[in-house]
Parts: sequence; structure tokens; C-alpha cells
Amino acid sequence: MICVEIEQKRLQMLNLAKKYGMTAKVTVECSQELDKLLNLLQRNSH
Repeated sequence: MICVEIEQKRLQMLNLAKKYGMTAKVTVECSQELDKLLNLLQRNSH
């Protein structure tokens, strides 16, 4: 389910931010992946 994927990606992003910082490339890429999942959820809920 997409909600589980979103939560997993969110936790992954938080862990990356703690380890590498908020502006690290790997953190930003993960954040963008999370945005895509959230956009997908929003599109499917309308």
C-alpha cells in the first residue's frame, strides 16, 4: 500500500538527513522520491 511506502521513504529521508545533512544530494533525492509518492497519493484520492 502506498501509505506504507510513504512512511518508509519518510523514515529513510530522516535518517539520511541525520547522517549527511538536510542539503546532501542523497537526502534531497530521497525527498524528491517522497514528493513523488505523496503526489501519487494525492492524485489517487481525488
